[in-house]
Order: sequence, then structure tokens, then C-alpha cells
Amino acid sequence: MVINFDGKSMKHSYASRVASFSWKQAIKDILTNKDVHHAVDLGCGGGIYSKALLDCGVQEVIGIDSSYSILEGARENCHGESRIKLAYGTAEETGLERSTYHLVLARALIHHLPTINPFIKEAHRILKRGGVFVIQDRDFADCLTEPSNTNIRGYFFEQFPRLIKLEKERRYAGEKVIDALEKQGFIDIEEIKLWEVRKAHQSKESLLSEIKQRTGRSILHALSDHEIEELIDYLDVRLPNNEPVLEQDCWTMWKAVKK
Repeated sequence: MVINFDGKSMKHSYASRVASFSWKQAIKDILTNKDVHHAVDLGCGGGIYSKALLDCGVQEVIGIDSSYSILEGARENCHGESRIKLAYGTAEETGLERSTYHLVLARALIHHLPTINPFIKEAHRILKRGGVFVIQDRDFADCLTEPSNTNIRGYFFEQFPRLIKLEKERRYAGEKVIDALEKQGFIDIEEIKLWEVRKAHQSKESLLSEIKQRTGRSILHALSDHEIEELIDYLDVRLPNNEPVLEQDCWTMWKAVKK
């Protein structure tokens, strides 16, 4: 699956939501008794979670992304928020100063990386001692969660089973993430399961419109335009009419601390 993250169509693809209460509460729980002044949102996308970190008590956030187009969307999304700075960088080379930040967040990032060790090394480098590192992504088991009227993503695999192989190839097992964190010297490592509300759609039509545009769902770029239409028809049959859709996703969070 090849995605051109710098394509013009990607500008707002990852900037059209707000983070849910469930996600913010999970972060607040992780940061209990932690005084977090400066945070890095690594792979910040459209700035959705950079903004959410401020709601979680973080005082300043720098968002790093490797797509100029997506960063342009993030600047629009975060316009007027002086506590958020945005800059170009990669997961392996952020360009940030070492031992500076209290928190590094990497949400929905690692499945785009061919290897995670350089990325984890870079997070360790820029964190202060006692700083918290949070990785959020799906492991393969998360991807196989049964479809339902809230777990819409499960229907993607029901309609197109070949996507399961794609997910298996790009998702990191929890054991591998934990092993990489331990080898880099992180301590107090925890694995946390989270059902995050992705979006509360006012109607089925709102969801189907997002599917058509492939908004914020990289896996849909593995489908042709014709297959996207097939998926829309499939979802149209399976989801109830004239009802809101509370879309949720199953995630894993790995929390670690720099010794």
C-alpha cells in the first residue's frame, strides 16, 4: 500500500475530527502525578491530538510530521493556539534538542515505519529523565475485532479479507514494541487497551461520505475507487438507517518512562 502523504488531497484528511473524552481520560490517567510542561506529538498529522494534549494539562506542544501538506492542514486546524508549534521532521530525526521534553506521543505512527528501533531511540534522546513515552497503535489482534455498528472498521475486513494480510504485515506485535522499549533503556512499561471514540456521526450518510474520501483511514488507500464504492454499498446495508453512528476503534497504548 503506497500513500502519498504529501498529496494535496491529504491536507485535511487528518484534521477533521476532535479527540474524544475517552482518549483524553486515558492520557490523563497515564500522566497522573506528572508535571508535563513540554510535549512532542510525533507524527502529529492534522494536529487533532496536539490540541487534545493541551486539554490534558500539557502546557506547550510541538507537533512534528514528515508531510508538508499535512502540516499545512495542521496549521489551519491549530490556528490561533500559540501553545502549539508545528515543524517538519521524521520519526527517526526530529531535529529537536536532546533531554528537553516531558512527554512524547506517537499516535497511529508505527505501522507506517519499516522498523521501530531508530524511532524509539530518537524518542529516548529528546525526553528528559523521568519523561513519559506513549505509543498508540493497533496490534494485529486489535485489527481482528469483530465488526459491529460501532466497530465500523471490522466491516472493511469482512468485505475485503485481503486487507487482513496487509494489516498483519504492517502491524507490530506488542511483544516486539515492549522488547524495543526495554532494549533502549525505558522502564515502567505498561500495555493498555483502549476503545477510542473516533467520531460521533449524525447519520450513516456522514460516515459513508468520509469512507468515500478515505478520510483519516490509511488502509482505505489499498482499495480502488470501485472497491470503495463496493464498501460503501456493503456498509449501507449493514448499518441502520436514520440513526447516529458512534464510531469506535480498538487500540493498544504502550507507556514507558525514561530512566
